[in-house]
Amino acid sequence: MPCPTRSDELVFFVNGRKVVERNVDPEVTLLTFLRKSLRLTGTKYGCGQGGCGACTVMVSRLDPTSKKIRHFSVTACLVPICSLYGTAITTVEGVGSIKTRIHPVQERIAKSHGTQCGFCTPGMVMSMYTLLRNHPEPSEEQLTEALGGNLCRCTGYRPILASGRTFCMESDGCQQKGTGKCCLDQGENDSSSLGQKSRMCTELFVKEEFQPLDSTQELIFPPELLRMAENPEKRTLTFHGERVTWISPGTLKDLLELKVKHPEAPLILGNTSLGPAMKSQERFHSILLSPVRIPELYVVSKTSGGLTIGAGCSLDQVKDILAEMSSELPEEKTQTYRALLKHLKSLGGQQIRNMASLGGHVMSRHFFSDLNPILAVGNATLNLISEEGMRQIPLNEHFLAGLASADLKPEELLESVHIPHSHKWEFVSAFRQAECQQNALPDVNAGMRVLFEEGTDTIADLSLAYGGVGTATVCAALSCQQLLGRRWNELMLDEACRLLLEEVSIPGSAPGGRVEFKRALVVSFFFKFYLEVLKELKTLLKLFPVPDSRRYPEIPDRFLSALEDFPVTIPHGVQTYQSVDSDQPLQDPVGRPIMHLSGLKHATGEATFCDDIPVVDKELVMALVTSTRAHAKIISIDSSEALVLSGVVDVITADDIPGTNGTEEDRLLAVGEVHCVGQIICAVVAETEVQAKQAIEKVKVTYEDLEPVIFSIEDAIKHNSFLCPEKKLEKGNIEEAFEKVDQTVEGEVHVGGQEHFYMETQRVLVIPKTEDKELDIYVSTQDPAHVQKTVSSTLSIPINRITCHVKRVGGGFGGKVGRPSIFGAIAAVCAIKTGHPIRLVLDREDDMLITGGRHPLFAKYKVGFMNNGRIKALDIECYVNGGCMLDDSELVIEFLILKLENAYKIHNLRFRGNACMTNLPSNTAFRGFGFPQGTLVTESCITAVAAKCGLPPEKIREKNMYKTIDKTIYKQAFSPETLIRCWNECLEKSSFHSRRMQVEEFNKKNYWKKKGIAVIPMKFSVGFAATSYHQAAALVHIYTDGSVLVSHGGNELGQGIHTKMLQVASRELKIPMSHMHVCETSTATVPNTVATAASIGSDVNGKAVQNACQILLKRLEHIMKKNPEGTWEDWIEAAFEQRISLSATGYFRGYKAFMDWEKGEGDPFPYYVYGAACSEVEIDCLTGAHKKIRTDIVMDACCSLNPAIDMGQIEGAFIQGMGLYTTEELKYSPEGVLYSRGPDKYKIPTITDVPEEFNVSFLPSSQTPLTIYSSKGLGESGMFLGSSVFFAIADAVATARKERDIAEDFTVRSPATPEWVRMACVDRFTDMI
Repeated sequence: MPCPTRSDELVFFVNGRKVVERNVDPEVTLLTFLRKSLRLTGTKYGCGQGGCGACTVMVSRLDPTSKKIRHFSVTACLVPICSLYGTAITTVEGVGSIKTRIHPVQERIAKSHGTQCGFCTPGMVMSMYTLLRNHPEPSEEQLTEALGGNLCRCTGYRPILASGRTFCMESDGCQQKGTGKCCLDQGENDSSSLGQKSRMCTELFVKEEFQPLDSTQELIFPPELLRMAENPEKRTLTFHGERVTWISPGTLKDLLELKVKHPEAPLILGNTSLGPAMKSQERFHSILLSPVRIPELYVVSKTSGGLTIGAGCSLDQVKDILAEMSSELPEEKTQTYRALLKHLKSLGGQQIRNMASLGGHVMSRHFFSDLNPILAVGNATLNLISEEGMRQIPLNEHFLAGLASADLKPEELLESVHIPHSHKWEFVSAFRQAECQQNALPDVNAGMRVLFEEGTDTIADLSLAYGGVGTATVCAALSCQQLLGRRWNELMLDEACRLLLEEVSIPGSAPGGRVEFKRALVVSFFFKFYLEVLKELKTLLKLFPVPDSRRYPEIPDRFLSALEDFPVTIPHGVQTYQSVDSDQPLQDPVGRPIMHLSGLKHATGEATFCDDIPVVDKELVMALVTSTRAHAKIISIDSSEALVLSGVVDVITADDIPGTNGTEEDRLLAVGEVHCVGQIICAVVAETEVQAKQAIEKVKVTYEDLEPVIFSIEDAIKHNSFLCPEKKLEKGNIEEAFEKVDQTVEGEVHVGGQEHFYMETQRVLVIPKTEDKELDIYVSTQDPAHVQKTVSSTLSIPINRITCHVKRVGGGFGGKVGRPSIFGAIAAVCAIKTGHPIRLVLDREDDMLITGGRHPLFAKYKVGFMNNGRIKALDIECYVNGGCMLDDSELVIEFLILKLENAYKIHNLRFRGNACMTNLPSNTAFRGFGFPQGTLVTESCITAVAAKCGLPPEKIREKNMYKTIDKTIYKQAFSPETLIRCWNECLEKSSFHSRRMQVEEFNKKNYWKKKGIAVIPMKFSVGFAATSYHQAAALVHIYTDGSVLVSHGGNELGQGIHTKMLQVASRELKIPMSHMHVCETSTATVPNTVATAASIGSDVNGKAVQNACQILLKRLEHIMKKNPEGTWEDWIEAAFEQRISLSATGYFRGYKAFMDWEKGEGDPFPYYVYGAACSEVEIDCLTGAHKKIRTDIVMDACCSLNPAIDMGQIEGAFIQGMGLYTTEELKYSPEGVLYSRGPDKYKIPTITDVPEEFNVSFLPSSQTPLTIYSSKGLGESGMFLGSSVFFAIADAVATARKERDIAEDFTVRSPATPEWVRMACVDRFTDMI
C-alpha cells in the first residue's frame, strides 16, 4: 500500500507552550526550527556538529520504564524536529528573562563574570540548568561533566566554573584540601581584614547577593504530555518532507514490518552519527525509521550471568546502569562494566552521551568506537529481532569488520546488548588516548581481557581489541592465540609486543595517519595492561593464597605511577587585584569589578547578534562557491544547473562587480586563477539557506592545474616564493661575538598555525535602501570602517551612502579585522544586483576553510654564550607561512621581528623575517600578532643554552634579562623595573624553587610519569606601530531627562569595551552608570574608525570618551556653580533652557609611534605590558598525555579600569595560548584541503584543560602616566604566557630523555601534542617500531 502524502501532526511543547506542526520537514533540525520558525534566537548556531554546545537546550520526556520525568541536555543542531513527538523543550528563553525574572543560573554566570562575548553563554546556562533540574546540589564532578560538551573561546572557563560551583554541595569547603591553608578569601572569612597588604583583594563577586535556587519555581512538565505518555499513541506517525520521509512506528510489530518494507532505511535515535555523516559526507536516505517510541528497546534486565541493556538506551543511561551494577556486585564480576564506565566518562560531551544510543554506537561500527573494543573482549552478545523471531550473534571481530556472515540481515534490528559478568581470575581494562582528555575522538583506544588458570599466572584466555588503527575495530586474535598457556611475565610481554606489532599493522593510509605514534600506543597500552594485571594478581594472591603458586614478577615502585590515569579535576585558584582607594567615591565605578554590561542579556539569550536580527522583508540568502584546487586556471564557470533549481535567484561572479574587485593580489571573487582551496569564486543567492546550499553543489567550475603547488614553508624557501621583502634588525657585531663565545648551539623551531575559532562564525546582513544607493550593513567585525570602505570601492559609490552597524561580535581575536570586508562587499554586490536584502552566515566548516588563521612559523637560530649562561650573540631567521595573499603578513613579520627579543638584553643580535607565499588560504591577524610564535623561538634558545650549560632555564633567563633603564634592539627606551617585579613576584607566589625540588624528587621516583615546571617572563608591546592607527573619536549626547548616550569607535568583541567606556563616562560626568547607555558602534555616528585590535581599544576610545565628557562638563560648569545643590537633571534642564549644546564629539589624536626600517630604529609602541607565568605539568611517557597541575600568573595591569574584565582577558588569552602550544593542530590533505574543519577534528581547550590550580595576580602599586587613568590594554599579552605550559611539558620530556640517555634534541615543535610527547620519550616500546 503506497504511503499517503499527508503528514501526521507533530505535537511537542517549547517553554511550556504547545507546538503543533502539520507540515514538518524531517530534514529540519530543532535548532533551525527554534531560530527560524519560533524566532527563539537565544539558542545559537556554533558548529552544526554537536561539538561546541552553543545550541544546548533541555529535553524532558517521561521515561517509559521508570515512569519518571527525565530531563537531559541535547545539542539542538543534531536533533531532527520529527524525533520530538511528545517531548517538552526548554530553551534559554524559557529559563528566565530580564523582562520578567532571571533564573539563579543566569544571574550567577553573569555576576561571576562568566560571560565575555556571550555567544556560548546560553549553551552554558542550559547545560548548568539541566544539571540543576536533575541534581539541585550537584557535586563538582557532576558540574565538570555537565559542562564538558560546551566550548568557550573567551573566558578560559574559570569564571564559568566559579558560577557553577556556587550551587555545589562542596563549595563551602576549602578547595586546596590537605594543605592546611585556605586558597580562597571570598567573603566567607573576615573580609574586613581582606587584603590589608597593599589593599589587595581576591573577591570579584559577592555570592551572598545571589538569589537562592528554588526548584518549585521551575516550569512543570506539561500535563497534556503526561496524559499522552500514559496512553501512548500506538499508530505509526509519518512525516513527509520534500526529499525525506520520517516514519515513527508505535509498536515493535509495526517497526519490524517497516524494516522488511524498507530494509535500507536506517534507524535513527540520537542522530549523533548519521546527522554529521549526512551533512559532511553527503550520505542521503529518503526514508528514516525512528524507533524512539518502542518501549521494548529500552528494557534493562539483570540475570545471574550478566546484564542486558536495550539498544535504545542513551549512553548516559548506560553509564548510570553500569555504575549501579558496579556498586552492587562484587568487584570480580564487574571488570567489563568498570572498563566501559571509564570510557563513557570521556566519550563525547554530556549532550552527545544524552542523545547517542547504545544500539546506534554499536551498529555505527566506527573505527574509533570507544565501547566496541571493550564489548568485543568482554564477549558481549547482540540480541537481534525480526518478523521471523529472535537470534543472537557475538559482537566479535567479524561483526565489527562488517562481514556479511556475522552481520544483521536487512530486515533485522538490534534489540539489546548482553554483557556477561566477568569472573574470578579474569581482568578487563580499557585504554584510550585522544588529543585532549575530554570530548575528543581517540587516536587509539583498546579493550583488553585476560583469564588465568585458577591460582596461577598462566593465560587461559586472552582477548585484545584496538580502535583507531584501521578502518574498523581490530581484534588481535592471532597474537592472543599464540600467547595462550604462557605465564604473565616479562618474556610474555616482549613476545606479545612483537606479535601485536606484526598483527596490528597500520597502513600509511590509515584514517588520521600518525602511524608510528599509533603503533607505539598499541604496545604501550599492552604494557599498562600487563602492569595492571600483575598488580591485581598480587592482590588476589594475598586474598586467596594458592598452594604451590609460582612467584609473580615484582613491579618496581618507579613503575607504579604508570597505572594511574590523570584524574579530571575542577580548577580552583585565587584572583588577586588592587582594590580602589578607600577615599574613592562609591559612585565612581573605575577600578571596580563591574559586571559586563550585556552579561545578563548574554545569559538569558536576549543579547542580539548579527544573525539574530529578524528576517527582513524580501530577504535572500547567500552561499559561497569556493575553489577545490590549490593552484589552477579557471577554464569556465557553469551555473546553468544551479539557476534552474527552485528558489535560486542569481549567481554572482566577478563580472557583476560594478567597481573594483579587491586588489590585484587579493580579489574578492577569483578571476582567471585560483591560488588556494577555499578561495571564493562566486556566490549563489536563493530564497532559503537550504536552496542556496543545494545550488552551490550544482555550480560547475572547470580547472586546469598549474605548477608549482606550494604548501609548506620549506617548499616556499626552495621555490623562493615570498610575499614581501625581508625584514631585518641588527645590533652589535654578531660575527665577531660568535668568535669570542665559549659555546654555540644551533636549532630549529616549528610553530603550527591556529584557527581563530570565534564562537560566532563570519556573518553579514546587507539591506539596500530605496533611494540614493544607500546601504545598511549589519556585520560581525572588528573594523566596520574597513567594511564600509571596501563596499564603497566595490560598488563605486561614496562612503557616505554606506552605514555599518556592529551591536556586538561573538569573538574576533583578529579574525574579524580584514575578512568581514570581503564577505560584506560580496553580499553588497548581491544586494545591489538583486535589489533584495542579503544574509550570509558561514558554516563552521566553510569559515575554517576560507578565512585563514595564525601564521605557522619556521625558525633557525644560532646562539653564542659563555659557560656561565650569559648570551653574547643571537641570530634568528624566521619564516612565516602567509598563504596565497599578502593580507597582514608583512605587518606580522614586522611585529614579530620587533618583539623577538622579549625580556632579554643581548648585545649582539640579528633578527631576520620573511613571509612565504604558499597555496593555502591567506593567514591573517590573530591575538598577539606574531609575538606568540616569535617569542617561542627566543625562549627555546634560552632552554637550549640551559641544557648546554647544565643550568636550570630560569637561571639563564635571570642572567640575561634587562636589569636597568635601557634601549631595545630598535632603540626605544624603557625601564624594566616592572618586568623584574613581575618575575620576582611570580617566583615567590608560585613557590617556584621549592616546587622545582619537589618536581625533581618526583621524577627520581617515577619512570613512566614525569613532571616539568617552567617560568617565563614577558615584555609585550601594545598598539600599532603607526600614530594614525592610535586615533579615536567618541560622541556623547545628554538628553533632557539627564540620560546619557555614549558612542565611540570601539567594537564590543566580548572584551567589555562598552562597559569600560561607561565607567570612564561615569567618572568624568560624576553620575551613575545606570544613567548611561551604549547603543551600538556605527559608522554614521563615529566615522573613520580604526580596527578594535592591538590591545588598545579601551585606551584610545577611553581617551576620546573622556575628552567628550570633559567638553560637556566644561559647558555645564557655570550652571553647576550657580546651583551647587541642584541635581544632575536640574543642571541639564537649565542647560537646555540656556541653549547650551548637550552633545559633544571627543577626540584622541593618538599615541606617537613610528618605525624607520631603513635605520632599524624608532618608537613603534606606546608602552609595554609586563608579566610572568609559572606552570607545572605531569606527563605520561607511555601515552603522551599531560595534566596541567598549576599555573601562577603575575601581570602588570597598572590601575585596571575593571579588574573582573581584565582578569577575564588574561585568563582567556592564557587558555587560548595554551591551546596554540598544546592541542590546536591544523591538518591538511596532500591537495591542500584543510581536514580539521570543526570541533571534532580541531581541539580548542575544554573545561578539563584548565590547570587544576589557576592563580592570577595583578602587580600592585604600578603606574603609567600615558594611558587613561593609568590603566593598560591587556587583550593580547596573556596569550604568550600559555607557553609556560609548553616549556613545562618540554622540561618533563627532557627529564625523561636524559634518564634514558637520549641526546638533547634542539628541534622544537609546537603544539606539544600527545603524539610529539610520546615519540620524544623514546623507550623500549618506541624502539620496537
